[in-house]
Amino acid sequence: MDKSLKLKISVFVVWLFTISGIFGILSDYQEWFLSLTPLNLLVSFLAVFWLIEDVSRKLLFALSIPFFLGFITEALGVNYGLIFGSYAYGENLGYKVFGVPIMICVNWALLTMITADVAKTITKNVLLSAFIGGALMTGLDFIIEVSAPRFDFWEFENGVVPLQNYIGWLITAFVAHLGYQSFKIKTNKTISIQVFISIILFFTVFLIY
Repeated sequence: MDKSLKLKISVFVVWLFTISGIFGILSDYQEWFLSLTPLNLLVSFLAVFWLIEDVSRKLLFALSIPFFLGFITEALGVNYGLIFGSYAYGENLGYKVFGVPIMICVNWALLTMITADVAKTITKNVLLSAFIGGALMTGLDFIIEVSAPRFDFWEFENGVVPLQNYIGWLITAFVAHLGYQSFKIKTNKTISIQVFISIILFFTVFLIY
């Protein structure tokens, strides 16, 4: 298939799911749309993955870094209150292993890919790019935290998000970026930026409504 057509299809699907999700959650069918959150995350991940030309073991190794790093740190959080603080996942993110939804690990890989592309448009220095990528991921988490309990994604003990969470996110995301970016994966920056903007728009809407 033509690269340009693949990109157009990917962008269309990402925004179709984003806009449908926003209006769906604002409708009387909120619970049903929220139950589709794992599908929405998977679609965004596949949209980015589909446009990677060199699908190889190198790519799988690169993505395994944020995936498994995310799983380990999240498991330490939900079971022992380490890294991010004491919290628990709800039911709308799907199947869990040791209290951690598998889709959250996919989300770690997705966020690392797209923020790496955004960061690399700012600087080519790997250390600086990894820090910017980690900061962007932490910024996204800051926005998402407001809606997470409402959407039954996760909730912190006593309903208060500790500063520890954001420090943990920044450090963990920085390490994830260092590992991932060291493989120099060539992703499609256009779809990465589109997904990044769609996530910001989606959760910003629910800061207001």
